[in-house]
Amino acid sequence: MKAAIDQIAAKMGTGKNVVFTGAGISTESGIPDYRRQGGIWDEFKTVYFDDFMSEKNARIEYWRQKAAMYDDLQKAKPNAAHLALAEIYDHGRLAAVITQNIDGLHQESGIPAEDVIELHGNTRRVRCMSCGALSTDHEAFKRITSGDSAPDCSCGGYLKPDTISFGQAMPEDEVKRATALAQGCDLFLVVGSTLLVHPAALLPDMARRSGAFLAIVNLSETPYDAVCDVRIQGKAGEVLPQITAQVLQIS
Repeated sequence: MKAAIDQIAAKMGTGKNVVFTGAGISTESGIPDYRRQGGIWDEFKTVYFDDFMSEKNARIEYWRQKAAMYDDLQKAKPNAAHLALAEIYDHGRLAAVITQNIDGLHQESGIPAEDVIELHGNTRRVRCMSCGALSTDHEAFKRITSGDSAPDCSCGGYLKPDTISFGQAMPEDEVKRATALAQGCDLFLVVGSTLLVHPAALLPDMARRSGAFLAIVNLSETPYDAVCDVRIQGKAGEVLPQITAQVLQIS
């Protein structure tokens, strides 16, 4: 593992670096990987975006599912992996983080929101689907615990966690920026993602085909293991602090 860490750190010491994160970086913060077998998505009926927008019962079910995740997300704090990336960012060796996660922990770790590209949104925000007004999840869940099982905006529009639902279009600006970063970086580091969820999973291939050094840190296998330049099988919270220490020595 040390040789692989040294190789990644050497690459991060120069050039433009981009990190792509998935659920595996946040499990060490106490947030379950909801997509895993036996996770919450196996327990609940999928609520598609069109159903959310057209049926009150679907909105009630959607908010019920979000309520099941609320405590985990509220208690979660950035772990050693998040903090290691923030330290690399502070030293000017990280252009941006592209994340599939909706927990906001990269921003909480100290990386500015403008340099965290959230492909699947952020569950700590709530958006009105009519007027676009933003509020906090805390405000919405106060209403839910008071008996409002599918809260509406003051304008009459439906309130929805600002995350991407099944069947909902990906955020256009974020996808464009993530694509540009993948195609323009020198190193593309994947952390804690199985790289199975599309279209986000196409980004490592874009980076590789554009000439970037592709490195993967993940506990399980990914479809890119055979073509990446370096792969480390390990926990993000154990591996990233070691990479960071090496990067800071170099720079």
